[in-house]
Amino acid sequence: MPILLGAIADDFTGATDLANTLVKEGMRTVQIIGVPGAGIDVGDADAVVVALKSRTIPADEAVRQSLEALEWLRAGGARQIFFKYCSTFDSTDTGNIGPVADALLDALGGKMTIACPAFPTNGRTVYRGYLFVGDELLSESPMKDHPLTPMRDANLVRVLGRQTPNAVGLVSHEHVSKGATEIGEALQDLKASGVRHAIVDAIDDGDLRVIGEAVKGFELVTGGSGIALGLPENYRRDGLLESATAASLPDADGRAAVLAGSCSVATRNQLAHVAEKWPAYAIEPGRLANGERIADEALSWASRLEAGTPPVIYSSAAPEDVARAQQAIGRDRAGALVEEAMAKIAVGLVAQGVRRFVVAGGETSGAVVSALGVRALRIGPEIDPGVPWTEATGEPTLALALKSGNFGDEDFFTRALEMLP
Repeated sequence: MPILLGAIADDFTGATDLANTLVKEGMRTVQIIGVPGAGIDVGDADAVVVALKSRTIPADEAVRQSLEALEWLRAGGARQIFFKYCSTFDSTDTGNIGPVADALLDALGGKMTIACPAFPTNGRTVYRGYLFVGDELLSESPMKDHPLTPMRDANLVRVLGRQTPNAVGLVSHEHVSKGATEIGEALQDLKASGVRHAIVDAIDDGDLRVIGEAVKGFELVTGGSGIALGLPENYRRDGLLESATAASLPDADGRAAVLAGSCSVATRNQLAHVAEKWPAYAIEPGRLANGERIADEALSWASRLEAGTPPVIYSSAAPEDVARAQQAIGRDRAGALVEEAMAKIAVGLVAQGVRRFVVAGGETSGAVVSALGVRALRIGPEIDPGVPWTEATGEPTLALALKSGNFGDEDFFTRALEMLP
């Protein structure tokens, strides 16, 4: 059967988040790492999520990769395309959400799409076009100090408007609360007035489900993973979606390790929670910039730990420490050095017998998965909202929990590993 939903995600943890949502809603889902090449077999998947590492790369390169992924998904028969980005709309005034959405829409021959990053389960809601993180505006949340994409404007109409030459409008909650038909009419009115991108309010899962129903006929849907709640039912109503088997835990025997690169408050709290339980090793960008062999040191340290003790290796730091490192080294170089070190450490840990990884942070997850040569992931059961266990195809069998920096409760690391047999 051809693919029903083809998704393009701008980072690896976001892709896993989306795949998790689709699995819970009854779609057999495969996650592919990077632009798919020859020999990728998705079996009987109803949905395929292509995980790119395109959130913070130059916009023209993000567009190129996204269009290549689109071509592959369309060749596989995908009936609808979903461009997935973070529920905190991580981007800058130059992109990459606007440029990629425009390019995909052009390639699909579409006239209009929606943008809805809401994920109420994790506290991300959109009201009057403003994005909230919990009770705070995005611009007043810790996201304002994100090291790569500081978000200092919570008005998504303005934010997206600075990224695209096309008109951006709003479907307010007044319309959303009245159901799919009302949403559809509001979208048609905006399209008639020349709007190409419509921010859509959503404050709970019920809103997301009716929005999904309203965009059934759209060539392209864009948003966070939450909007995917309403898409599978469209296929089910048309008799295209069969029942799926329950997700199973990955079958990976071996040591466990935690790698954390996110500087989010959530990840730093999770690290603090395990500080007295498991030994930890800090990766410092300044030492990397000086040419010190930090990855080798970290691997040597990990090899000396007692069997059954997971090493925790992290570069997470407070915003002021990140700012100092970026000022001394340069933002891009600091990030690249840390990713390179984490990638080398991941490969070295596998050589030491580690087969179970919990990885925090989208950029870190991308570096780790790429270094390990993972091409596809089978999606397993959920650990916390937006974060499932996954199993890498190929050899050796690896269990991977790829966590967006902002996701997960304080005890996420310990609970994740306790789930595995």
